[in-house]
Amino acid sequence: MNLDAERALQLARQALETEAAAVAALTSRLGAEFTRALELMLAAGGRVVVMGMGKSGHVGRKIAATLASTGTPALFVHPAEASHGDLGMVTSADVVLAISNSGESEELIALLPLIKRLGAPLIAITGHLQSTLARDADAVLDGSVEREACPLNLAPTASTTAQLALGDALAVALLDARGFKAEDFARSHPGGALGRRLLTRVRDVMRSGADVPRVAPATHFSDLMREMTQKGLGASAITDAEDHVQGIFTDGDLRRLVETGRDLRALTAHEVMHANPHVIRADVLAATAAERMEKNRVTVLLVVDGDGRLTGALNSNDLMRAKVI
Repeated sequence: MNLDAERALQLARQALETEAAAVAALTSRLGAEFTRALELMLAAGGRVVVMGMGKSGHVGRKIAATLASTGTPALFVHPAEASHGDLGMVTSADVVLAISNSGESEELIALLPLIKRLGAPLIAITGHLQSTLARDADAVLDGSVEREACPLNLAPTASTTAQLALGDALAVALLDARGFKAEDFARSHPGGALGRRLLTRVRDVMRSGADVPRVAPATHFSDLMREMTQKGLGASAITDAEDHVQGIFTDGDLRRLVETGRDLRALTAHEVMHANPHVIRADVLAATAAERMEKNRVTVLLVVDGDGRLTGALNSNDLMRAKVI
């Protein structure tokens, strides 16, 4: 077998163009049936039960996963397994989303009377509006395509892409109707990078209590250095007797101070500190703290309460360990 690179690229481009055209054609077909499908899903007290055989089944699994992660409880039930007990997963409170390009998949059609008997609404995604599945459905989404992307016009390609696109369209419309927010998405993805960025607060990663380096304004420079070394933050806060933040001194400040040639032993924390340091509140997203560090070109932020009292501190290493950055 010898690869004809030019022909392979030509077929690949044709496949993408065919699938893109199939998806684009769907937009003009969206109307009352699509709205009806949304109403049925929103009214369901249970879940969206997605079903499909073969390639449509693979698409159905993805659609169910997308719905579940965007605020619409959903699961996939294989039609063949449903005939052997898994139909018990479906209740009258659910709505069934059945996917079949032909609309005549035997395993799926065999379940239709049972779904009707349960009283669960039926939504169909099919390429044939006169099929058995379409006739029995309460709402029908037209997923027909002019031709498959397969050069033989046989393998499900453009048709499955159209099914997938309709599933995404349903999910997007439903999440908006439900008022689903980024924070809600993060709660269903707590183990991912997005979840960490949207759920992790400064209080979750900051250092607090005795771990936060702090000295009084009159503290001798040598004691300031000792505090910074012991706490390992790369900086120290300078606070008054009531813990109000007066300033900050960092490793970078130390390097610049050494270059001046001044007698460091004679200095106090007040004389070397930067007044009005960058601060943040504990309830702010850790991702926001990272953005402020980058914007202000600092590696340490002091955490304060509403009265400006020091409650914690964090540096870029703390954010990296929490995998926020």
